[in-house]
Amino acid sequence: MYCDLNVPYSPDDPEIAATLNFLAELGYTTIALSQSLSGKLPPNPTPPPTPTNVPKNLTILTRLNLTITDPAQNQRLTSLAQVYDLVALRPTNEKVLLNACTSMECDVISLDLSVRQPYHFKFKMLSAAIARGIRFEICYGPGVTGSGLEARRNLIGNAMALIRATRGRGIIVSSEARRALGIRGPADVINLACVWGLSQERGKEALCEEARKVTALAKLKRTSWRGIIDVVDGGEKPKPKGDKLPLNQKQSGSKQKAIPQPESNGETLKRKASIGSEVVVEEAEKPLSKREMKRRAKKARFDAAGGEESTTGNT
Repeated sequence: MYCDLNVPYSPDDPEIAATLNFLAELGYTTIALSQSLSGKLPPNPTPPPTPTNVPKNLTILTRLNLTITDPAQNQRLTSLAQVYDLVALRPTNEKVLLNACTSMECDVISLDLSVRQPYHFKFKMLSAAIARGIRFEICYGPGVTGSGLEARRNLIGNAMALIRATRGRGIIVSSEARRALGIRGPADVINLACVWGLSQERGKEALCEEARKVTALAKLKRTSWRGIIDVVDGGEKPKPKGDKLPLNQKQSGSKQKAIPQPESNGETLKRKASIGSEVVVEEAEKPLSKREMKRRAKKARFDAAGGEESTTGNT
């Protein structure tokens, strides 16, 4: 199951159908159509409508890419998580990146690695985000399309620094390609990850396992209480329809009718109590111990010997 969790999309994009068909031909199964916002958020942000004629083997998700320049801009992230399937943050400075790793509620931290970053990636800061279930995203689209040599050089250098700081953990790879021309097959993406410093197994996990974890955790946050408790079924048994009872209940009812009932007179309660007491005594009777069996056998022999002596005395 290969995933591409960052495919830019707008309702008036005429090439989105060709892009989705090409992704399906390459073997991708889960696609996230992303919408980018920056600055002041609209009062009621809603994802764009899903395109028509989507291939049947594709699972379409909605995603919001939010560019943050001020740490105080995270007041509505919880409400955005209820509208979009994925919420990705794009910090522009080190202070915002620190807050995103430690306190902001998001699913993915997507850095613009095609530009030169004015700070260094630190293991302690990035490992805090990975421990919270947040993944870091590397987008190869700006490096394979005609963005220039500078963008490609920055992408390779920043990707290597990010992989070195995270020890190769918590990395996902997406395309961020606006056209089908910028999309690469899963094998080519794994080779790119090997060039950046990931092993072949880690590169495959970045497309499959890690991306699947992102979608699963995001769904759990939306449908559960604080991402911890998820009520799947209340455990209530369905009631029988109408007067029809199950087969076991019918059999038990017939057995109950076959039991003779005591006569309805003044001694009914006493008889029921006596019957119940006899049943309880019989059920409560335990098997005899060896010592008790020996004692009863000795008593039986003694009684038999006494009976023989009495018969001989009479004769």
